[in-house]
Amino acid sequence: MSAKRIRWFIGVALIALMVVSVFVVSIPILFHHKLQYISFFKHCFFVLLVCSVLCLYRVLRGPTAADRIVTIDILGILIVGFCAVIGIPTGRTWYIDIGIAWTLQSFISTLALAKFLEGKDFDE
Repeated sequence: MSAKRIRWFIGVALIALMVVSVFVVSIPILFHHKLQYISFFKHCFFVLLVCSVLCLYRVLRGPTAADRIVTIDILGILIVGFCAVIGIPTGRTWYIDIGIAWTLQSFISTLALAKFLEGKDFDE
């Protein structure tokens, strides 16, 4: 087995562990039992995790580099979603700040990768 496949296997295993921890062992810091809509946040978290697995599959199997760039951009959007889903029930606003910073960084990196694929310099 190559090192790349081992890293992908470890990533998928970690995502599966997160799914199990969210639904089997309720994380008390993230999901307070006193929260009114706890099942809604758990379902949102689960949907984001499934979308992350699908994006990782597309990065692995993407036929072109453009497909991989779009998928990495979608993963950035999913990270912002994770920040929102974690920030709302905990009441900590710094998760939203992390999401905003991630969005700006993701936008700039997508532009840089698109220019690289076109074969242009950064100053063009």
